[in-house]
This record gives sequence, C-alpha cells and structure tokens, in this order.
Amino acid sequence: MTVAAKRDIQNILVWTSGHFGARQARIYADTLRQAIRALTEGPDLLGSRKRNDIGEDIRVLHVARGGRRGRHFVLYRANSRVDPPTIDVLRLLHDSMDLPRHVGSSGDRVN
Repeated sequence: MTVAAKRDIQNILVWTSGHFGARQARIYADTLRQAIRALTEGPDLLGSRKRNDIGEDIRVLHVARGGRRGRHFVLYRANSRVDPPTIDVLRLLHDSMDLPRHVGSSGDRVN
C-alpha cells in the first residue's frame, strides 16, 4: 500500500468521524478494510474495472460491496512480474472525483 493510500484512509476516516461520528468512522474503516482484503482473491474481482486511462494496468474497485455502502474507489495495480504476484493499492479516492487528475499528484508514481 502506498503512502498516499494510507494517507487517503486517514483523511477519509477523519472526515467521516467529523461528519458522522466515531462509530460510523469505525464501521467505514471496516468497509474499507474488507474491500482491500477482497483483493486477495485476485485482481480481476467481480465489479473491478480496468482504467488504462489512469495508468498502465490500473484497476478500480468500488468499496460498496456485500451489502455495505460506500463512496470510494480502491485504485490498484496487479504486479505479475514478481513471484508471487502482488497487488499494489495506490489510492482510495471518492467516487465523485476525477480519478485521473488525482492519481500521481501525490508523488507516488503509477506509470
């Protein structure tokens, strides 16, 4: 997980706590963890989409899964060049954002 992704999670949870309370922030933290954990099933999860317009091999997965609500995407890249293959979580961004504009602006390279 990139530094930017960790910072995104912190910012999301601070905002959620400030607007909806600590309890809701804990619930949403679990929702984010479950979405990220789902990536262990492989990069081609049901509901994920390729976003080569953002960067080579970039995929997005909405965190709203399994009856949980959410407004963020997990942006990630599968790295099959290493053994065992890994999934790199790049960012967690709000679904209303212009994703290509925000990816890479943090100093974390995605290309």
